[in-house]
Amino acid sequence: MMINIFELGRRMQDVTGDKGVLKEVIRAGSGEMVLPDSSVLVKYSGYLEFMDKPFDTNCHRKIPRLMKLGKDITLGGMEAGLLTMKKGELARFLFEPSYAYGVLGCPPLIPPNATVLFEMELLDFLDSAESDTFFSLTAEQQDTFPLEKVLKVADTEREFGNYLFRQKRFMDARERYKRAALIVCRRPASDAEQSKIDAAKLLVYLNLSLTYLKLERPSRALTYGKRALEIDKRNAKALFRCGQACLSMTEYEKARDFLVKAQKEQPFNHDINNELKKLICLLLLIPLKMRYW
Repeated sequence: MMINIFELGRRMQDVTGDKGVLKEVIRAGSGEMVLPDSSVLVKYSGYLEFMDKPFDTNCHRKIPRLMKLGKDITLGGMEAGLLTMKKGELARFLFEPSYAYGVLGCPPLIPPNATVLFEMELLDFLDSAESDTFFSLTAEQQDTFPLEKVLKVADTEREFGNYLFRQKRFMDARERYKRAALIVCRRPASDAEQSKIDAAKLLVYLNLSLTYLKLERPSRALTYGKRALEIDKRNAKALFRCGQACLSMTEYEKARDFLVKAQKEQPFNHDINNELKKLICLLLLIPLKMRYW
């Protein structure tokens, strides 16, 4: 991609009011625009004029690093641009030197007073402002936080955990899930509120059960699977996780009981049926092994 900054700038929109950041939408996004204090999941590539290869990019990563506005993003132009974007949007930006690398540039890659082009794709963002506020409070103050806001904080922590899980950072994901669990478990609730709290707990317990399976700690996976079943005894995911955990611990009869119940809830679930086939094969092999002792 050979870039002519003058030609590009003529058709771009001024988003900062001083023409310091110009924008062209390539593909529209949907939903709300990025909020201040959010953490963003963005793919980007930076180009200098008349150069067809980026001087900086993270597009080689399958899942980019989650970056917090005001902390992890050093270019003023990138932050200003992101605040105009929606989830799924792909846009092109021109940053004047004052919004990029300044009068000095960044030798040897960026010359002094360079205007740069960035292409950015906003994959997702998490609004962590409520979460940041919550964790800045004392325990006593947290207990007086409105329930809806508490549930939003827990959900934000769980979403962070999901992101880390997708990156296979299972230990870090576990810590986020445990923070979410702590928030909702210590919350006193009226009968009217309990169903909302239970729904939040169920999601976190299922996440923790799967994470402990990935960490090869099946006994902990079983503990959280059973906690999920205390909330919803017919939950197929919880029954399946418990079955997997028991299978890993070679508790075959318990594994069979959980998996048969899971299959009853979801007869055509491919993963459940495969796990049952695996269990049946193991049970058939046990007598054969015993013959050779």
